Amino acid sequence: MFGRPIPPREVVFLAMMLAIFMVSVEATIVATAMPTIVADLGGLRYFSWVFGAYLLTQAVTIPIYGRLADYYGRKALLIVAIVIFLAGSVLSGFAHDMLTLILFRALQGIGAGGVQPVAITIVGDMYLGRERARVQGYLSSMWAFSAVIGPLLGAFLIQHLGWPIIFWINVPFGFACIAVLMRAYHENIESVTHRIDYLGSALLAIGVGTLMFDLVMLGNMPVATSALLAAVAIIVLAVLIRHELRTPEPMMPLFLYRIRVIAVANPGNFILGAMMMGVTAFMPTFVQAAMGRTSVIAGLVLGSIFVGWTGGSISGARLQLRFSYRTVAIAGSVPVLIGSAILTTLHAGSNIAAAYAGTVLLGLGFGTINSVFVISTQGAVDWDLRGAATSSNIFLRQVGQAIGSASFGAVFNIGVYARIPDAGRALAALVDPVRRAAIPPLALARDANAIAVSLHGVYLILMCLAAVVAGLVLALPPNLRPAHAQGARGGRTERVQHEA
Repeated sequence: MFGRPIPPREVVFLAMMLAIFMVSVEATIVATAMPTIVADLGGLRYFSWVFGAYLLTQAVTIPIYGRLADYYGRKALLIVAIVIFLAGSVLSGFAHDMLTLILFRALQGIGAGGVQPVAITIVGDMYLGRERARVQGYLSSMWAFSAVIGPLLGAFLIQHLGWPIIFWINVPFGFACIAVLMRAYHENIESVTHRIDYLGSALLAIGVGTLMFDLVMLGNMPVATSALLAAVAIIVLAVLIRHELRTPEPMMPLFLYRIRVIAVANPGNFILGAMMMGVTAFMPTFVQAAMGRTSVIAGLVLGSIFVGWTGGSISGARLQLRFSYRTVAIAGSVPVLIGSAILTTLHAGSNIAAAYAGTVLLGLGFGTINSVFVISTQGAVDWDLRGAATSSNIFLRQVGQAIGSASFGAVFNIGVYARIPDAGRALAALVDPVRRAAIPPLALARDANAIAVSLHGVYLILMCLAAVVAGLVLALPPNLRPAHAQGARGGRTERVQHEA
């Protein structure tokens, strides 16, 4: 009467998509709510830390979750991560001031650091070879979909139900994922004694945490303090690398970089993360301040990159069923090169169609290449290392986003303040339609051109990074494809079992 029941594997896959969506949408939905939250709780000077605390703790914990999932199985780790994420979500909705909200957001980030990599690893375990290429495209597209739907969902919830609901809405999603894991996903975990790399975990948390903190606070603290923190981070990370090369069971297995596809995919994802921030963080400013368009148009231009990403993820995964990783990645690098080149041609008087074209092409290329990196990484290792390999890929993209945001922000600030001493006031006037209309024509042309020229430097760097990515993908093995992927446990008994 109701059709064929959905098999347990497909039920688990849908739950993993929901888990990834739940974590991915958090950033965009909270961004929409922040003006309302600040009006209610106050603490405007701590505004950026509502995002920074979440991203910092998430980045630090990603590699740790991935490695522990290899030791003790995916199911238990993912349930723990979801519970921590939900606890942070519930508490965030009850926050009574900005500092407590930041604390609970940090707790959310600790949970989020495990949800995405472990969920993607579970899917990589369930689907092998050609099937993995088919389904991973849909997982990658969830991140792009969340970026589009998040602001719309956030605006609706705030208007009708209040800002706490944007955190509490995660609860039914999270419990649904846990219920599916408990009922439909089963693992056979061998009883093996592991030596947990506590020192490596501590060094990783300190080194990456210090680096991320320094990047988040860049420009908001003395240069000497920032330089000191950067030096501390570099020293700790150097000690971490030395330790990981010597310990028998490292938290970050650096020997993975001896595998050619991982040696390409991880640095490639780092660059893609940086490029993504160069587009998403500054395109709305260009469209509104330089081109004089409305915030609605700016949002549509920005949304087009995620539309392109979704198309690239799905088509890129399907193309891998017929062509090698290298061929598909090269095909993805073409729209990235063309899209970044288009952005370098933009100026204050450009047609808005050029902005749409550049962002759509970039999104299409990003989605295609990212799908290659994820699928090839998971296919290069056995079950026992798939969690670490997957998390290292996601971790480097996250760090790339942080470094890209800080670096491109510095390039833009240096350029714009050199041309407009009172750049903050000028930018605020340019993006406000009423105030913009009152600016004298000569001053308006001067300020809009200054914004455009300053962002031109950002887009030139983007084009250079696009060329680096294109060069990197050429290093992928020429004939490798999903059909050559490793089995669930290198030809041994599959650990993942599914009940009918």
